[in-house]
Amino acid sequence: MIVKSAEFHISNSRADRCPDTEMPEFAFIGRSNVGKSSLINMLTARKSLAKTSATPGKTLLINHFLINNEWYLVDLPGYGYAKRGKREMEKLSQIIQHYVLERQQLTCLFVLIDSRHEPQRIDMEFIEWLGENGVPFGIIFTKADKPKRGELNNNVKRFMTRMSEQWEELPPHFVTSSQSGMGRDEVLGYVEAVMNSLKAPAETVVEI
Repeated sequence: MIVKSAEFHISNSRADRCPDTEMPEFAFIGRSNVGKSSLINMLTARKSLAKTSATPGKTLLINHFLINNEWYLVDLPGYGYAKRGKREMEKLSQIIQHYVLERQQLTCLFVLIDSRHEPQRIDMEFIEWLGENGVPFGIIFTKADKPKRGELNNNVKRFMTRMSEQWEELPPHFVTSSQSGMGRDEVLGYVEAVMNSLKAPAETVVEI
């Protein structure tokens, strides 16, 4: 997929205030400081489309970006930032749950995992919750340029092995680096394939 245009559309704190369109939405979520904003900028080839910060947990709203006037890339708040107060954590949890469970336009939720670490409990629990609620998702391992090659491969393998203990069929997964652009074509290619699959039924012509 070639990203011809990418522009910020709207931010809000409620799923029922998201754009009232039938365009498919591909959302991105992960633990705080997982590199979500950098990944979004890399995928769209826009240096500052999503604002990055040295302070984790800066995304507090649902941010919609219109891509190629065909689909929305959705930047969701991160989960698991321990320095937040209990009330703020509950509010963010409600924002995430409402969007993920109620947003009919959600086509795929990409869960971002920091490739520098072994499987983290908070990530596994979040993914398990997605499975329990039948949410379509994929996994994107970020910061692949940080660990050594052997460590990177081992961490990815450990994570997917841990998932295979509970999942009969594993979701698609991608290994990325916002610095080198690694994985960009694969992620966008997957989005394009899903988009094409959504269009196929409507474009099928039945000859009589």
